[in-house]
Amino acid sequence: MLILEKFFKLKENGTDVRTELVAGLTTFLTMAYIIFVNPSILGDAGMPKGAVFVATCIAAALGCLIMGLYANYPIAMAPGMGLNAYFAYVVVKGMGMPWEMALGAVFISGCLFLFVSVFKLREMIVNGIPHSIRTAITVGIGLFLGLISLKSAGIVVSSPETLVRVGDLHKAPTLLAIVGFFIIVALDRLKVKGAILIGILAVTVLSFFVAGNTFNGIIDTPPSLAPTLFKLDLMGAISVGLLNVVLVFFLVELFDATGTLMGVANRAGLLVNGKMERLNKALLADSCAIVTGSLLGTSSTTAYIESAAGVQAGGRTGLTAVAVGVLFLACLFISPLAGVVPSYATAPALLYVSCLMLRELVDIDWSDTTESVPAAIAALTMPFTYSIALGVAFGFISYAVLKLLTGRVREVRPVIWAIACVFTFKFVYLGAG
Repeated sequence: MLILEKFFKLKENGTDVRTELVAGLTTFLTMAYIIFVNPSILGDAGMPKGAVFVATCIAAALGCLIMGLYANYPIAMAPGMGLNAYFAYVVVKGMGMPWEMALGAVFISGCLFLFVSVFKLREMIVNGIPHSIRTAITVGIGLFLGLISLKSAGIVVSSPETLVRVGDLHKAPTLLAIVGFFIIVALDRLKVKGAILIGILAVTVLSFFVAGNTFNGIIDTPPSLAPTLFKLDLMGAISVGLLNVVLVFFLVELFDATGTLMGVANRAGLLVNGKMERLNKALLADSCAIVTGSLLGTSSTTAYIESAAGVQAGGRTGLTAVAVGVLFLACLFISPLAGVVPSYATAPALLYVSCLMLRELVDIDWSDTTESVPAAIAALTMPFTYSIALGVAFGFISYAVLKLLTGRVREVRPVIWAIACVFTFKFVYLGAG
């Protein structure tokens, strides 16, 4: 106990071992859904679900341990929602890139993130991109997740006449997905710990009775990690997807990590003069987790906003994150349970996350159309082109063009011009695909 006190500076942060461990359990319950959702999503990209399950648990555990032991913040990490959907449905299924190449792109983006963290370039990049575009990326990913989740639930299906239409609402999987969504929202509103996890498990249990699902047990030895371990294709990623794929991974990782870290630290009262004293350490932990996760065989690992639940329970130091990491390692032995979770059970979780991401819209200055219109274009084109990369591109280009045409060129930072010019060159000479 004394060692933990000294290492994590518990008294200095007004906490104790018991409080930190309870906070760790609280955070874990709110984000444990990822061990079911991530294999389901990446499995759709053709990746072996068993290996992805192991990679998810280990990547989350390592990320949490690095964050807790190195940065000493109560912030948990795991493969990120949104980024996993982009990986599976856009990069692999949409662009036709093998998942090994996509893992290579994640690795490269993680190395870039590590580079800007080590050389403290993050602040320059983040400050150079307008708040409206940063917000639009989050909102656009939310809309994109919404489309994917509605499709997985069977609520929205394709139509040659109208592009999309409502699905068969009488089918058991669709009805279960709807029930699961309302369970998650209601429980979360009532502040029930682990609302998303409870919703996923409730739909999974019901699926055995009304949707023909089969039970394969709960506890078993972990599946082999070999099918995904070190299977990334770096040269392939460099040759075909450096701009479209790596840039999107990098930008989303950068903004998502920074926003989450600052938001959770602010709620925990860990900001000094509005800044995180060990922000660079936290970002280094984040980037190391991304690189490690890609080597193991999972999409980008990032800080989780669900860490705020642990903070609410009293978590103030890295001991909270370490507790979460240990719990993720313990989950390695419940792979049979993860294997029976159907996509329509995780769809409600995706839909709820997408709904929450849309609240960022209030942060856009709608009175200034040179800010709001590019943001709206970026957000809308992500789901309608089925590409986060194209949404980001259209957002940057329209922002630069509107500022130029309205005589406000000085408001555009060099990084915006650079990205807009690169994307424009790509569209003109290489096409939009």
